[in-house]
Amino acid sequence: MGPPPEIRTGCDLVIVFPLIEQLEIVRLLASRNNEPLKVVPVTDPLLEPVSLFQVKDFGDWLMVRATNMKITVDKRTRIIVNVSGGGCPDVPWLAGEMVGKVLDTAPIPWRPAIPCAGMPWGWPAGR
Repeated sequence: MGPPPEIRTGCDLVIVFPLIEQLEIVRLLASRNNEPLKVVPVTDPLLEPVSLFQVKDFGDWLMVRATNMKITVDKRTRIIVNVSGGGCPDVPWLAGEMVGKVLDTAPIPWRPAIPCAGMPWGWPAGR
């Protein structure tokens, strides 16, 4: 899930948990050097997390958006034609690694040297 636009600051991630567990969860994340930037209780419908993925069809191309990051693929060839987004230092690296590659065979985005959205380990492994 992604944060609602009202509190989004970059390539953010939402973790939804029961409010009563906040102290334990924040302590656990901090113990792993990954303290959240902000904890926001959902008390207003406008603060509800939003779907992480949105899809837009541009005819020959299909763009999938995950909060502020976007990947665009040629629908006929399945070749990645663009990776873009704001707020995350990994985006230029991801674009260099993935643009021009077939979607099914593109490398899994993993680069532990560049933190993103407060994650000191970079992008998680796996698809």
